[in-house]
Amino acid sequence: MGWMFIILSILVVWVASVWKIFSSRPEPSFLNEDSPLPAKNVLLVVAHPDDESMFFSPTINYLTSRGHTVFLLCMSIGNADGMGSIRKDELYRACVVHKVQLDRVKVLDHPDLQDGFGRVWNHDLLENIIEEEVYGLVIDVIITFDRYGVSGHCNHGDVHCGVRKFLHDSAPGNIEAWELLSINILRKYSGLFDIWIASLDVMRHPKGLRYCLLNEHPRKSFLAMSQHSSQWVWFRKLFVAFSSYTYINTLRKIK
Repeated sequence: MGWMFIILSILVVWVASVWKIFSSRPEPSFLNEDSPLPAKNVLLVVAHPDDESMFFSPTINYLTSRGHTVFLLCMSIGNADGMGSIRKDELYRACVVHKVQLDRVKVLDHPDLQDGFGRVWNHDLLENIIEEEVYGLVIDVIITFDRYGVSGHCNHGDVHCGVRKFLHDSAPGNIEAWELLSINILRKYSGLFDIWIASLDVMRHPKGLRYCLLNEHPRKSFLAMSQHSSQWVWFRKLFVAFSSYTYINTLRKIK
């Protein structure tokens, strides 16, 4: 009887989580969406092809479904295993699934920004690249990793530091910047269940500093990630299935 109760409880929470995704709509407050002119130019800054699909799918789906213009800046082609040109093409295919226009996608192959653990990226260089994109595209909002970068990859952390350096040194005063919150491993692999924990966590902080963005089309995460066929191995399939980042993103404002 005890095991039956536990299984039933898990099933109830899972069904409630699915219901919350498909029935609820976030309040129109993120990016001041209750204002007369809500549409923003948003720059998503990532380190490698597949970062956008593994970690930021809820954010991309949220933004595109609400009329925001999404630009994607990927700082490398992910050439650690010599498949950079393949991975670059895969990123473009994933962006088609995400409904991000391809002329708004930029993938760099800079000799000083090569993929790999232990490869430290120059923060001044990253700042200059981000500055050029922000001013050239008239960006209103930047979204990127936090300092840990979800998986702890050093390139993710470097991208975060580059964004912060830009914000500190030369960003226009009206720009907003948000970072994807890294969470502990239990929450990270709790899938749908993290929706409830994340929502409670946001309520504990001052209004306007954190937002939970639900993925209203979680199947897109699987379809987009499957376009990265060189990376679509069994453990990444499990990651997308069980990762809370497939179903919800918690964004924290960078002050």
